[in-house]
Amino acid sequence: MDHAADANRTDLMTITRHVLNEQSKYPESRGDFTILLNHIVLGCKFVCSSVSKAGLAKLIGLAGETNVQGEEQKKLDVLSNEVFVKALISSGRTCILVSEEDEEATFVEPSKRGRYIVVFDPLDGSSNIDCGVSIGTIFGIYLVKDKNNPTLDDVLQPGRNLLAAGYCMYGSACTLVLSTGSGVNGFTLDPSLGEFILTHPNIKIPKKGKIYSVNEGNAKNWDEPTTKFVEKCKFPTDGSPPKSLRYIGSMVADVHRTLLYGGIFLYPADKKNPNGKLRVLYEVFPMSYLMEQAGGQAFTGKQQALDLVPKKIHERSPVFLGSYDDIEEIKALYAAAEENNAYTCRPHTSS
Repeated sequence: MDHAADANRTDLMTITRHVLNEQSKYPESRGDFTILLNHIVLGCKFVCSSVSKAGLAKLIGLAGETNVQGEEQKKLDVLSNEVFVKALISSGRTCILVSEEDEEATFVEPSKRGRYIVVFDPLDGSSNIDCGVSIGTIFGIYLVKDKNNPTLDDVLQPGRNLLAAGYCMYGSACTLVLSTGSGVNGFTLDPSLGEFILTHPNIKIPKKGKIYSVNEGNAKNWDEPTTKFVEKCKFPTDGSPPKSLRYIGSMVADVHRTLLYGGIFLYPADKKNPNGKLRVLYEVFPMSYLMEQAGGQAFTGKQQALDLVPKKIHERSPVFLGSYDDIEEIKALYAAAEENNAYTCRPHTSS
């Protein structure tokens, strides 16, 4: 047995140690935030375990089936939702929960209430699980104005007000990417220890990327700026090589690759979905927050994504996120289209 190597394994930066180090920078902090994050991490570990044995446990099937014992089978996303709701409420640090799976926001009973709001998609891309594609959990954390009187208005805040955001990807490894407002860090679950270990410290997205990621099957319904941008990716006019197309169709996996390798992820509005398809609170905001924290940008076609103020908890929005320079290009195309529209709409006087 290599005792020296085993001893070194205990000197690891776990996610708990990392969050406690961050907490120590704020002497007034009471540890509530750390406790909440620990409960989110526990939920991620549970879902990771369920995802890895989903086929064996028949968790892939539709909810509503019953097993041999007569117990109702839970579809994986229904199970994941229950896991996170219970983990978050039992932390005693939350007051409002907004989940992609629940039509209404969940208001925590006063005896278990804390000062944080958590918005989350418990299992993004779950339709891909049958074919073994990476899926994940996305979350964002806000502070409530008054924990004794929480209202829906507390949830409908711009993404700029997020205290923290992250995602956990269940793929070839279980990876948790987190930002608490001072950079982005990636942790990988070590199954032998049951701990998330810091493997990607201080992630910075390259300033310009060589990859674009979009569902080209929707191309006939795109607006002009998106069409022009994708055309430019494939047939650049400045002598640069064309960009590579990579599209998995699972937001967590596509954004994770974009964050590490650079490039741009697009989910534009189109004629079929004029308001876009991704949900603002628990998909667009957390991913946009991580992109900005890593030195990238996020844009809706009209404004910086984090400046959006949602009016409904399940509101949707178009989004373009990724490397700083790539987003500048799409912003310039939207600005030119707007200027063009303003010009054509202007009354022309004959001389």
